[in-house]
Amino acid sequence: MRHPVPPFTAETARVKVQAAEDAWNSRDPQRVAAAYTPDSIWRNRSTFLTGRAEIEAFLTDKWEHELDYVLRKQLWAFHQNRIAVRFQYEWHDATGQWWRSYGNEQWEFDDHGFMSRREASINDVPITADQRRFHGPRPSGDQTDLPLR
Repeated sequence: MRHPVPPFTAETARVKVQAAEDAWNSRDPQRVAAAYTPDSIWRNRSTFLTGRAEIEAFLTDKWEHELDYVLRKQLWAFHQNRIAVRFQYEWHDATGQWWRSYGNEQWEFDDHGFMSRREASINDVPITADQRRFHGPRPSGDQTDLPLR
């Protein structure tokens, strides 16, 4: 079991979203991939993946190119075994250009609390270093809303 499990309440959905944010901010592909079913299916932008091994390989490559990655996720909606989130993350490339990536995800979970489906739509916007909002993991208790821009 990977708690919390569906059906989700407002509180358990928020816990699931924060757990995902914490895992992704670890930038540990194995840790993140462990939250998905062995046959989980993904759409990440225009990339389609199936299974933990593909997810782990994708994340390994992602964090080799998206340097100093820092993420914030926010619960958007939930129902039964599904959660929708909006997110923003910041990173820089090898040239030093900073980016803010804006996105939405739709998640579906199995009865044991593992994610069986993830669909992510993401857009990247170039920013300067002084425009950064996120400089590390979310401080404990921080519930700051993500701004639209």
